[in-house]
Amino acid sequence: MLFLIVGGVVFAWSFSDSWDQMNQPLASVHGAWTDELFWITMVVIGIVFVITQILLFFYSYKYQHKDDKRAYYYPHNNKLEIVWTMIPAVVMALLVFAGWKTWSNITSAAPEDSVVIEVMGKQFSWLVRYPGADGKLGEANVQYIDATNEMGVNFSDPNSMDDFMPREIHVPKGKPVLLKIRSRDVIHSVFLPHFRLKMDAVPGMPTKFWFVPSKTTAEMRSETGNPEFNYELACTEICGRGHFAMRYILVVDEPEEYEEWMAAQSPFIEQNPQLLTKFATDSKNQVVLEKSAEEVKTEL
Repeated sequence: MLFLIVGGVVFAWSFSDSWDQMNQPLASVHGAWTDELFWITMVVIGIVFVITQILLFFYSYKYQHKDDKRAYYYPHNNKLEIVWTMIPAVVMALLVFAGWKTWSNITSAAPEDSVVIEVMGKQFSWLVRYPGADGKLGEANVQYIDATNEMGVNFSDPNSMDDFMPREIHVPKGKPVLLKIRSRDVIHSVFLPHFRLKMDAVPGMPTKFWFVPSKTTAEMRSETGNPEFNYELACTEICGRGHFAMRYILVVDEPEEYEEWMAAQSPFIEQNPQLLTKFATDSKNQVVLEKSAEEVKTEL
């Protein structure tokens, strides 16, 4: 009984002491659904946990061995079996259904007017690409990756000409944002805790996640009382020795500020014009190869 009481007190203290770390301030619309589902589940299993632990220790104390005691033979009770099978089954079914409904809402198709951002993980950093004024990301392929073109963008694709790659992510408050996620080497995981966003970056299997930011960086700094607060994209899949370095700043702007930031960005190809020469040369060589192939076919 002493172990039950002391253990219960320590558990309650640990839970209370870790409250702020467990409950990061919320900054997205779908995050409210996630938190609600989490706490409903916690309350249900918490109540069951407390009751069963109290009974476990109480019965261990009450029915401890004594020489003059004999155990009561109680082989079976159909009603009791039905009750303690059906109640957990119904409760679990409701929790699973609520979880499925919430997950279906979160993973539904992103709205057509979403801000599209490509996020690529590599050992050991994140690379980010935005579409320019055309709103379309250019093609990317692993065969185009080199020391400059780390995302493997195909700059012979007209849609790539205005794509840009900033040093930090900016998104507008109150507007849907679609992250198109991929990996260049091993499994990484995109994690934005304040937005309740987590999605693996898997090599060879593009994934995605969309959300609606509900608080700007400035508002969160005011709420937390921390003038240096920043939203941070972290990797939560241990991906090698430099895993700790995979951090990327995300800034939530007011829509007007976001538009100003977008207008100030310059296309990646303007900063690296030598890539145009490379792709022009590759394209010319490809034409020659195709022409040679046609000549060979004709001769045959």
